[in-house]
Amino acid sequence: MVFAFIWEIKIMKNTIAVLAASSFLMFTACKKNEVKNDLTKTEVNTPQPFTTDSVTINDSIKVSDSLTLKYTSKLLVFPTITDKKLLDSIYFSNKDVKDYSKEGLKAYLEEEKNKYYNSIKNDSKDWMSGMTYSQQWYTNSAMNLKSDTNDYLHIQYVGSSYEGGAHDNYGFSERVFDLKNNKKVELKDITSMPEKKLEALLMKNINTIHSGTTGSEGEIKNSEMLLVEVIPVTSNFYFDEKNLYFHYSPYEIAAFAAGDIIIPISWQELEGTLDPKFKERMKIK
Repeated sequence: MVFAFIWEIKIMKNTIAVLAASSFLMFTACKKNEVKNDLTKTEVNTPQPFTTDSVTINDSIKVSDSLTLKYTSKLLVFPTITDKKLLDSIYFSNKDVKDYSKEGLKAYLEEEKNKYYNSIKNDSKDWMSGMTYSQQWYTNSAMNLKSDTNDYLHIQYVGSSYEGGAHDNYGFSERVFDLKNNKKVELKDITSMPEKKLEALLMKNINTIHSGTTGSEGEIKNSEMLLVEVIPVTSNFYFDEKNLYFHYSPYEIAAFAAGDIIIPISWQELEGTLDPKFKERMKIK
């Protein structure tokens, strides 16, 4: 009886030991799985929301008793755009711009300001003293954010200047950038319509947007001030939910009195030639 009791005790001890060992192994396995699961977790980088900033230089200098120079320039800054090719395109691949940060672009504008002042001083020193009345010459440039829709970024570049003469000069450049594909939008990305047909539509729609120019008999139509027989298809375009727009600066297709001219072409007029992906992305019906 004693032997049997001792044997039962041994069996119980062995059983407890086995159970303890099994529990330890299960616990260890669970811990390993937990570690393994922790190791497989990866952090998801959430895309930064699109943001913009800007740098501006507004300065003037008196170079003679009769002449004052004024320099004004504004550049947009895009902290969330990191693709260099896209940034190169936004800033016209300007080799003088080596740093697209806010500090880098401000340094670039300071350099451009000094170049402008020095060029006028050097070019005008022989006759500047002969000015008979006080004048202010200027140069002004700006980047303006017009829209950010469906990951299409529309920037308008404006430039104007006056260096004597009857009037100042100014011009526009419209550019649209595809933020999904990191590139400047080309006309072929929108429509496959042949150039001749686009030219015909431009001529047909020349007076859609009123000129704002008036004469003795009222408003003068854009078509009455044209300097060309064919309105050229240009890369100077932009678009919205209704139309494709072509923008022409003074003297480009019409007299200076006409100012800048914008000609719309509706999506309906381009029906059947629109790129399917573009049409879907812009939700054009």
